[in-house]
Amino acid sequence: MKAKTDTTTDTIKSASKEQRRLQMADIARLAGVSTSTVSRALSGSTLVNDETRQRIAELARSLKYSINIDARNLRLKQTRTIAVVVPFDSETRQHLSDPFFLGILGSLADALTDRGFDMLLSRIDAEHLDNAAQIFDTGRVLGVILIGQWRHHDQLNQLAARHVPIVVWGAQLPQQLYVTVGSDNVTGGQKATEHLLQSGRKRIAFFGDTQLPEVAQRYEGYCKALAQHGIALDEKLVVPASFIEEGGKLAVAELCNRKISFDALFACSDLLAMTSINSLREKNYRVPDDVAVVGYDDIELARYFHPPLTTVRQPMAQAGLALVDALLSLTEDGNSEARLLPTELMVRASSV
Repeated sequence: MKAKTDTTTDTIKSASKEQRRLQMADIARLAGVSTSTVSRALSGSTLVNDETRQRIAELARSLKYSINIDARNLRLKQTRTIAVVVPFDSETRQHLSDPFFLGILGSLADALTDRGFDMLLSRIDAEHLDNAAQIFDTGRVLGVILIGQWRHHDQLNQLAARHVPIVVWGAQLPQQLYVTVGSDNVTGGQKATEHLLQSGRKRIAFFGDTQLPEVAQRYEGYCKALAQHGIALDEKLVVPASFIEEGGKLAVAELCNRKISFDALFACSDLLAMTSINSLREKNYRVPDDVAVVGYDDIELARYFHPPLTTVRQPMAQAGLALVDALLSLTEDGNSEARLLPTELMVRASSV
């Protein structure tokens, strides 16, 4: 009986290997490369250029290429590594030296070390968030922590549907299949705007890219605070701004070109707020006398800036722990719950 069972098992394994071999051959034929190149590309080898790797990955997804069983067993039994993936906008290429990224990466490194895990840091194009699954598919990592949803909520839902263990730092959204950990952006935006209104400001500008889910929620809080004070929303005070070094300068220039009055500014990141203050000074605005400014994040530099920056604090230390715990729960139990972390307004000289 045992011999028959062993024979059956061997037959199944052989069929599985043959199926994977055929799928790899199909991918190679469609991509116009060798099967060895496909194998290297799917394992993340740097010997294959980025364009070819991406083309092969897209073909693999379209053919529903099955994950190597041996790699899966290696991951479950031996891997003590978590992938931390930071997307980048191909147009702005926001650098990893951005203080927010450094803060959350440091928090994650501490949390992973405390739990006996290593961190594998990677970057992907924000237009292709589903590429975050490639590292997991190789068996090198236990799961993936992704910093930011950007504009592709649908791609993240697809990863969750594929049962890729992924936890995302970002906003909770309707019909969400994946797990998120993030700060209370609506309340944070409301606190920032409420503070400026209570300081007597009436013409409050908003800087941020509302196409990003977290920024959209901060904008929602901004609108709520204005409505509660009976102040009509003026769309001319809302300026799209990217989280890059020139973001504040470009947004201030746009606001001034609109030739409208403003006496306060809520910027959706501290870096955006700081570069905005520098640009306002160049245009002879005094902060906070002429324009009160509030940022978001409470990065380490905020308290040392001149003037010290009023900002909404995101709990970075707590964020790292929450992200890691959520992912480990997902890998161990197959489920995990979204978490919403509290925000706190830190009042400093830039707004009073």
